[in-house]
Amino acid sequence: MEKYIITAFEKSGETVLDESFDAQDDKEAKKVGEELLKQRGFENHTARVVSSAGKLIVLKR
Repeated sequence: MEKYIITAFEKSGETVLDESFDAQDDKEAKKVGEELLKQRGFENHTARVVSSAGKLIVLKR
């Protein structure tokens, strides 16, 4: 398992979500990250998911 970090932002740049989660691979991390955004009500916010190595997995604008 690898650790991933999901971060969501308001239009002002304020961070409204900053959490880590584990996933088997980048594909699973993308799915989990998008589901977390939806569950938390941030699906329409700018957001990103990155791996612990700094690889960008998801970028939503």
